[in-house]
Amino acid sequence: MYITGFLVCLLLKGNVAARTPNNSLLEGLLKFIPEGTRYYEEEPPDAKKIIPEYDFIVVGAGSAGSVLANRLTEISEWDILLVEAGGRENYAMDIPLLANFLPFTEANWKYRTVPSDNVCLGMVNRQCLYHRGKVMGGSSTINFMVSTRGNRRNYDQWEEMGNTGWGYKDVLPYFLKLENMTIPELARDTKYHSTSGEQPTSYATYRTPLADAFVNGGEELGYKIVDYNGETQTGFSYLQSTTRDGARWGASRSFLHPIRNRKNFHVSKRSLVTKILIDPITKTAFGVRFVRNKKEYEVRARKEVILSAGAVNSPQLLMLSGIGPRKHLTEMNIPVIQDLKVGYNLMDHPGMPSATFIVNQSVTYLTDAVMSNRSAFLDYLYNRRGPFSVPGASEGIAFIDTKDPKNPDGNPDVELFFLAAGIPSEVTYYKLLGYTDELYNTVYKHLEGGHYWTAVSMVLQPKSRGRIMLKSSNPRQSPLIYHDFYHNPEDLETQLLAIKEVMKLSKTQAFRKFGSKLHDIPIPGCKHLLFGSDDYWRCVSRHTATGIWHLSGTCKMGPHWDSSAVVGPRLRVYGVKGLRVIDASIMPMVPTAHTNIPSMMIGEKGADLVKQDWDRLD
Repeated sequence: MYITGFLVCLLLKGNVAARTPNNSLLEGLLKFIPEGTRYYEEEPPDAKKIIPEYDFIVVGAGSAGSVLANRLTEISEWDILLVEAGGRENYAMDIPLLANFLPFTEANWKYRTVPSDNVCLGMVNRQCLYHRGKVMGGSSTINFMVSTRGNRRNYDQWEEMGNTGWGYKDVLPYFLKLENMTIPELARDTKYHSTSGEQPTSYATYRTPLADAFVNGGEELGYKIVDYNGETQTGFSYLQSTTRDGARWGASRSFLHPIRNRKNFHVSKRSLVTKILIDPITKTAFGVRFVRNKKEYEVRARKEVILSAGAVNSPQLLMLSGIGPRKHLTEMNIPVIQDLKVGYNLMDHPGMPSATFIVNQSVTYLTDAVMSNRSAFLDYLYNRRGPFSVPGASEGIAFIDTKDPKNPDGNPDVELFFLAAGIPSEVTYYKLLGYTDELYNTVYKHLEGGHYWTAVSMVLQPKSRGRIMLKSSNPRQSPLIYHDFYHNPEDLETQLLAIKEVMKLSKTQAFRKFGSKLHDIPIPGCKHLLFGSDDYWRCVSRHTATGIWHLSGTCKMGPHWDSSAVVGPRLRVYGVKGLRVIDASIMPMVPTAHTNIPSMMIGEKGADLVKQDWDRLD
């Protein structure tokens, strides 16, 4: 049985077509997993019958929606319907090393930005790919499992913008409520960590020598090894991830599996919500319309409709339902119910993953080597250990305040995200990033079979803003995503500073002992510039940087006097009764964090706001 399962895993090897696995290939793994490990059977089943009316309808089973559904169903008198456009999870999705394969499956919405003349220039059709989860658990089921909260100043800034109750002192209890810290030395800090929540956080059960080089190199540069989810954030660290015992624990597994038998909880999967039902006279949301198995349903909500569909789908659904910018909705022939700045304020963290460093030892995650290592695969199946337990080859993370680098309690503006792999390590990486064949074949193809590392240089406090717009009034048509993430020139200069931090790291003794050397074949669109110069790296950033899929801000939270706000601090949509948005789209400023855990925090706090407003919070 195990050998057969291993051979199925080998199907991921070979040409690109074989290495862009479809769902049936991943499902094939399920047949060969030992009995007792089929946790996916604990996923809440589809409701056999959708009843006509619920107290609350939650749209989207992602990071925020999963938490929200868990907490609302604690009130046994409330009936909750959770509607998810995607399908069920499967076991292969929870093998951490396979993270880079998952966006090729049907579990991804497969969004692309509108072609740009300023960024994404090395991508196919000059479009960046924005991977968003279309599956139970949402993006937490297909992401790289990074567990970060951000800096306390992020949330204090939210409060200073007029969002009462969203300061750090207010949100920290919600981070603690959801967390189950399994790293003993960190769990002892009970002020900043908890072991009683549903969401596990751990280190991988395996690490390469380059992971040590990363944190030791940071120390050489004068930075501390830090618990970045503790009192301060600035410094270097091994990666804290949303894993446990070597497996992914996404939001569905953490928050929905345990409540699958609650009698007041119904789930409708593979169900595309096409419209929020709103009385145009009273401006009250009273239900949703969705399609499942080619059948259309209209279901009513006695109390509220809550959107937790994410920073792309929540604004899309609001606009389809008549809530959004008047001029844009009129152009789409959609009757306007409420004129709000829906879709504006789009934020993400641009990251540049294309600087590749060659090492002279076999100390990285070379896919061919790992996939052909039978003992490593069996070790993972039996013990959840070994290289298959590492989230997409990512092993370390650093937060740096380039304006005040010596301050141990700085306000980081750049992140270095360390992978013991490079673009040539696995031929689907460049497809994952959306790079053209020309770029890959010119710069990387001849390196296949070698060993590399990468530190993705990321801008954490972007000033550029994008926008989500409807392409048409057809809910099945993907919206338009406009995001020139270097529109504000300061962001490009911050990106340059981040790249320089990577170059300094590469020259430390910790990396030199592995013969670390920057790969120096230039990106085709930048070969007219001096390799390694500031202008060269600016050009490379415009060609190869991408959003890191931390989309946020498109249903901005703000006080009533903020004309750009879509929801208030209690997350109710302005001017429409019975309607809230509770997900990353409400972030007024994106935190200095990967947004999975902050989105869960929003789900936690949002649930309490709902309970308070309906007088059911203890």
